Amino acid sequence: MRVGIALTLALGALVACKGSAPEPFQPALAGTRPAGGVITGTWGGDNAGLMADDTSAHVHLGCTFGDVHQAIVLDAAGRFDVPGQYVLRAYPVYVGPSLPSRFHGSVAGKVMTLSVTVSDTTADTTAHLGPVQLILGQEPQMRACPICRRKSLLTPARTDPSNGT
Repeated sequence: MRVGIALTLALGALVACKGSAPEPFQPALAGTRPAGGVITGTWGGDNAGLMADDTSAHVHLGCTFGDVHQAIVLDAAGRFDVPGQYVLRAYPVYVGPSLPSRFHGSVAGKVMTLSVTVSDTTADTTAHLGPVQLILGQEPQMRACPICRRKSLLTPARTDPSNGT
């Protein structure tokens, strides 16, 4: 008797839903357009990556890197343009210095298009990096250059904390 009632209820629910197709399951994508439109998470691509939280971001494009010292907030059209610092001469030997830059691009779903414009004050030129495509949740696929997991490489890494090096 209980099985018959359960079966009848299940069949009734199925018939009631048949008139309209259910929406496909689409999980919320952290980093695409969460509340406030703030980019977060790891975004990876071919020889490029971006790691962001709600207060800053760290970017690698090839053997160069940069930092954004604020949240990356999307506008209503999914675009962003934020100031930061960028190091054009970072690998294999860090030469520096950090240069003023603009990180700009757009997000559509899980795909980010990112470009960086760097005001190279040492060479009195402007460098344009990108555009590159990054995928939310994908690990950056760096070629010859390592990618860091720290928020900033602007402070040199210490390999042995006991002797300060």
